[in-house]
Amino acid sequence: MMDYEVERCTRHCAGTGRQLQPGETFYSVLVPEGRQIRRLDYSAEAWQGPPPKAIAWWKSQVPGKSTSRIHWAPDEVLLDYFEQLETEPSEWDKRYILALLLLRRRIVRLEDSLRNDQGQEILLLACPRRQMEYRVLVVPPSSDRTLQIQEELMALLSSGRQGGTSPRRGEGPQEPPS
Repeated sequence: MMDYEVERCTRHCAGTGRQLQPGETFYSVLVPEGRQIRRLDYSAEAWQGPPPKAIAWWKSQVPGKSTSRIHWAPDEVLLDYFEQLETEPSEWDKRYILALLLLRRRIVRLEDSLRNDQGQEILLLACPRRQMEYRVLVVPPSSDRTLQIQEELMALLSSGRQGGTSPRRGEGPQEPPS
């Protein structure tokens, strides 16, 4: 079993060393270092894209003193939506991103990483709550698609959303497919 602890934002740019300011856009990247995973944060001006061996990367903003925390939908709703995406190959990149969120929130645990017959990487995730094992094809989206997925997940799965409910088992996204 592999368990990874991902550090919180250091609020310092790994490229320049300067402190990141509240409200400032920055990029985070997870890179393997031996048997550990290291998080590096970069200011927007120092960001040159993810390194070749990056496991994941994302764009964010340094929270301000008055910035409220994102409140996600209940874990069961996140898991229901994650399971639903398995049957939609056109959404596997979204499922991969959601898997990373579930890992970050410790709803699932990374058990292993393997390759299928086509050489594609597959994450083997365990969910103690449901006593389930999930196989997630690693489908890193393009940077444009990553932002689109991030916005879709925020709209669908953050509990502070206005007008509507989060998806439940058997229901798809509340917007027409694109």
